[in-house]
Amino acid sequence: MPQDRSLTIKNWAEEDRPREKLLSKGINALTDAELIAIIIGSGNADESAVELSKRILQSAENSLNQLGKNTVTDLQKFKGIGEAKAISIVAALELGRRRKKEDALDKPQIQSSSDAFEIFQPMLADLPHEEFWVLLLNRSNKVIDKIRVSQGGVSGTVTDIRLILKPAIEKLASSIILCHNHPSGNTKPSENDISITRKAKDAATFMDIGVIDHIIICAKTYYSFADEGIL
Repeated sequence: MPQDRSLTIKNWAEEDRPREKLLSKGINALTDAELIAIIIGSGNADESAVELSKRILQSAENSLNQLGKNTVTDLQKFKGIGEAKAISIVAALELGRRRKKEDALDKPQIQSSSDAFEIFQPMLADLPHEEFWVLLLNRSNKVIDKIRVSQGGVSGTVTDIRLILKPAIEKLASSIILCHNHPSGNTKPSENDISITRKAKDAATFMDIGVIDHIIICAKTYYSFADEGIL
């Protein structure tokens, strides 16, 4: 009768345990097969989890990208891989794919007022009401986030300076760009627009946060406080 080797990782010799290896030597010390072995937890009657994982990888030419093309049904063809284990492998590979995609999406860098306009124009140009937004930037002027601060009516929106600065402080922004739209199509700033800009700049100064522009969006054009020398 063949020896049952479908032991869980807990039953392995200590030096063969990927989990312990991860804790003692770090995640980078593990091979792809050892990482997959942690996911599946056990092998089958003839193979340990690592041996089974190596065979699964070999079937995909030792490529994680190739392995990621396998379906749950494909993986279940391997002895010792049931539906639950197959789902775990597919889910782990999908997370890796999404992480890689997320890392590849470089955050836009703001180099001019037109860069800010291009971000907000699709969002605000056609709205029948005013909205006030703040664009959060890091030290390299790359976008951290964009936050809607308030929403108003056709003729205006009430904006609290504290609501402008709150997300900037929470997300450790180095600078911000204010932005709102004018449904009327008139890009000229109102006295209230100018007042809010000055108040926001003064308040942000105490927090070492720069207010580098205030953009007023209309359908196909915009007004920049920075370009006009008001800031």
